Amino acid sequence: MNTILLGPPGVGKGTAAKRMVSAYEIPQISTGDLLREAVKNQTELGMQAKKYMDAGELVPDALVIGMLKDRVAREDCAKGFILDGFPRTIPQAESLDASGIRIDAVISLVAPEEVIVERLGGRRDCPKCGAIYHVKNSPPKKEGICDQCGTALITRDDQKPEVISNRLKVYRTQTEPLIGYYRKKNLLKEINAVQPIEAVFKDIQRALG
Repeated sequence: MNTILLGPPGVGKGTAAKRMVSAYEIPQISTGDLLREAVKNQTELGMQAKKYMDAGELVPDALVIGMLKDRVAREDCAKGFILDGFPRTIPQAESLDASGIRIDAVISLVAPEEVIVERLGGRRDCPKCGAIYHVKNSPPKKEGICDQCGTALITRDDQKPEVISNRLKVYRTQTEPLIGYYRKKNLLKEINAVQPIEAVFKDIQRALG
């Protein structure tokens, strides 16, 4: 089952992807990870991509697609894969279609914007041990202090209100049009993300059959 995972920041894609990886025994493929791996291994495509990255420019879609084709050809993708973070735009989706990489389903996690803002804005991170909390859903025993190591928790820059607002604006402008794109192809499966992860995952399983 070759799937694409769609949804705005904070909707729970990462948690859903972990469940899918475990249940279906398929890898989660992030284009960011692909780029870093290709550069580290000094592959031909990686060295081409590095020139753009070093210049602070976006890596052309053709290079990313080339890396994707190499990645999905590996043995661990025999049962399928989950694309997370690609495509982000209609042109990228069109390039993916033209590449010959087959997509069987597109899972779109849906939640109202106010829920997403609350989820992202309430998150607190431990800078020392990496533990994650939420002021409402999973608060630490002592306010502002990590249960595991006693370090003061922080709010990351990308969890601040003005940054959250901008991230959602970018998503609505660039990525949300993919919902209509894949709906027309009869590949879209919309999942209500405003429920416990167990229920979200059961809905994903039903949608994928």
